[in-house]
Parts: sequence; structure tokens; C-alpha cells
Amino acid sequence: MKVIVFGASGMVGYGVLRECLVDPEVTQVLAVGRRPLGREHEKLTEAVVPDLTDLSTVDFTGYDACFFCLGVSSAGMSEADYRHITYDFTLAAGRKLAEVNPDATFTYVSGMGTDPNGRQMWSRVKGRTENDLLALPLHAYMFRPGYIQPMYGATSRTTLYRVLYKVLVPLYPLVKRIAPGAVTTTEQIGLAMLRVAKNGSPQKILDPRAINAL
Repeated sequence: MKVIVFGASGMVGYGVLRECLVDPEVTQVLAVGRRPLGREHEKLTEAVVPDLTDLSTVDFTGYDACFFCLGVSSAGMSEADYRHITYDFTLAAGRKLAEVNPDATFTYVSGMGTDPNGRQMWSRVKGRTENDLLALPLHAYMFRPGYIQPMYGATSRTTLYRVLYKVLVPLYPLVKRIAPGAVTTTEQIGLAMLRVAKNGSPQKILDPRAINAL
């Protein structure tokens, strides 16, 4: 199986990339991003694309799945800027994959609380992104994790989140016991994405409980 990973420099993408590289059924991984990852692996190739709305230089032919993990915090961003990264980047990837391989799987990391009619800006933008991905001729799945525990060296690129994760690490076992349906890990997200790519899922929108079950 050949897969594409967007956002591998971020916390979730790093975890997903790791699971792809250690999975014996994955033979090739193409990491697409705006900057080099600075790592090497026999399965891994990179495509550095300054403008992710223009993927004309990247060949998606022959790939079975795309794991789209790229995202930013909406804090301090205008809706137009947030939409450009969240919606435009994601749909550019989805549309390109649909053109070359409509039988491929596309998984998108969204978030709990996503709602195209929601009151919060990020929720509306992600909701529209989900809906338009699901309308593409692809096997599309929306992952809506809640609290994500980073594993195996995965770290957030957002300073505030890095600080919060350090504080919450000792509390994770307690949170997991109290609210098992609201937490997951970078490892579980990566494994669930691979399971969906290989076998599909009856659910198109997956919350933390469904992700963990996979």
C-alpha cells in the first residue's frame, strides 16, 4: 500500500507518519508539506510545496490513501486566513486525489464540535471542509479527535499546546478513565487511519471512541 501524508511536521501528522513507516503493509510514503521534515527512511519520499493550493508538481498517481493531518489553531486568525489553510489546502489535496484515483481513501483530521452551522468560526470552516470532502468521488472519512495524547516523540508546533501537554501528561490516565470517549493518542489515530485505508469503515465521521475501537 502506498500512502500520502500531509502535515507530518505537526503532532498528529508525526504520529501518523510513524505508524505508516513501521507498518509492513505500507511500501511507500509520500510526505507533502511546505518545509522539509529533515528525516530519512527507506520508505519515505518528500514533496516540498510552498503553496499547498497548487499541487501540480506532485504526482498522486498510484497512491491508495491520503492522510490529511495538516491544521492550525484558529486563535488570533481571521476567518479568511483560517479558511485558506483549513479548507483550501485540504480540498486541493482531496480534489487532486479524486482526479487520479477515485477509488482511494482520504482521511481528514477535523475535531470534536465540528458543525457547518456552528457558532464558532473554526467549527463552521471545518464543517464545510468535511461536507465538501464527503461530496468528492473518494472513500472519505472524517476523524474528529478530542484530547490527543502525543506518543513516541510527537510534539505540537503550537507553544501553548506544548506547555499544556507537559502539564496534562501525568493526568492522562485519569482523564482516560473518566472520559474514555473524549481522548485518544497519536498512535491510535495513525493505526485507525491505516485500518480505514485497508478495510474501510461503516462510519464516515469518527469520534474518539470510534477511532480507538478501530
